Amino acid sequence: MTAAPTLRTAALAAFLAAAHATPVVSTFGPLRNRVLPGLSGRGHPDHVALTFDDGPDPGSTPHFLRLLAEREVHATFFMLGTQAHRSPGLVREIVAAGHEIGIHGWLHRPLLLRGPRATYDDFARARDTVAAITGRRPTLFRPPYGVMSTAAHLAARRLGLTPVLWTCWGEDWTARATPESVHRTVARDLDGGGTILLHDSDCTSAPGAWHSALGALPRILDTCAERGFEVGRLCDHGWPSRAAHGMGTLLGRRSSTVP
Repeated sequence: MTAAPTLRTAALAAFLAAAHATPVVSTFGPLRNRVLPGLSGRGHPDHVALTFDDGPDPGSTPHFLRLLAEREVHATFFMLGTQAHRSPGLVREIVAAGHEIGIHGWLHRPLLLRGPRATYDDFARARDTVAAITGRRPTLFRPPYGVMSTAAHLAARRLGLTPVLWTCWGEDWTARATPESVHRTVARDLDGGGTILLHDSDCTSAPGAWHSALGALPRILDTCAERGFEVGRLCDHGWPSRAAHGMGTLLGRRSSTVP
């Protein structure tokens, strides 16, 4: 007598789990770049957006700020709420230098392991922390590990956050990364309208890994110049566009289901 309800419950649980994880397909770069260009950060064809994750870090971020100032380049920094909370003065310094700020969540934990309430609370805490420090409410969001969930899309929609990933990265978080390998990896997939992902902190990477990103950055900027691309922030990139909302726009119609 209990077999049918048990099977229905199991089927419902499986369906909900699948729905929660469906957006993970956007993690796969080639597919995302082709099907969801807005989510990948596609912008003007003569422009490249430069973005950094995991900061701010007083031991590493100032080195990136100095280099960017010397090259007269602005970038977008996706900050962890915990890092921003620890270094509010550095957050204000980044803003004063003309850079753009997005959030990377409060904690760098996989969103697929979080339910709707925990996801919403994490995003809200990070957004509100940065807003309290800077006086500006951030509108951009990048998920840890680049992995979205249905709960993440819904929470971002409710909080006025637009998710954005990237079109190329430097794989600069590993112990084996070098300035040469980071530049080579970025250059391989670099094209006009793309978004570059680097890290200005090693708080979730191999110790000292940020040195490889910093060492590669001048060559990356030179390569962009050689290919005729201007480098700047996402807000200079013709982004977000209507396409940028991608899957999140569709999911946002059900945003009232998020607690």
